[in-house]
Amino acid sequence: MTHKTPPASAPNRRDFLAQTAAVSTIIISGTALINQGEAWGLEAKNLKPETMRTLIKLARDIYPHDRLADRFYAEGVKSFDAKAGTDPKTKTLIETGVAALDKSASAKHRVPYAAVGWEAERVALLKAIETTPFFQAVRGTLVVSLYNQKELWPLFGYEGESAIHGGYINRGFNDLKWL
Repeated sequence: MTHKTPPASAPNRRDFLAQTAAVSTIIISGTALINQGEAWGLEAKNLKPETMRTLIKLARDIYPHDRLADRFYAEGVKSFDAKAGTDPKTKTLIETGVAALDKSASAKHRVPYAAVGWEAERVALLKAIETTPFFQAVRGTLVVSLYNQKELWPLFGYEGESAIHGGYINRGFNDLKWL
């Protein structure tokens, strides 16, 4: 029995799986984003699902933590969707900001921002817009909406607020051995 070798231009199994895994990580279905790999979903009510997908990638690039799952970033950007439903200016700011970022990425990399493969290339795109109202609004909101998720606190070693327990004096403030 002879074994045929595929032509050089045909993708091998490993390449095929890598490409399909990258594509199926976040599937846009109707108004929902569904992440099969992490088993979470997020429904976009006021912003386009593509906008929410880009915001999740943008959040990860602004505040990168390899240990954090995308679901935490998705939870962090949900506030943009909610605010876009009550404030037309916010909706316009986010939708046009993401559209401009995608246009910039497409001009340089021929794909929208969320599909740019290398983090360093996405960060370069972000550095070009870091003084814009869009970037500042996203960065400023995310610092609260991302890090204020109680489920994340143990991952960063934060034990939570201290005021309800009498402050830090009796909760480990004075247990520094090196001081």
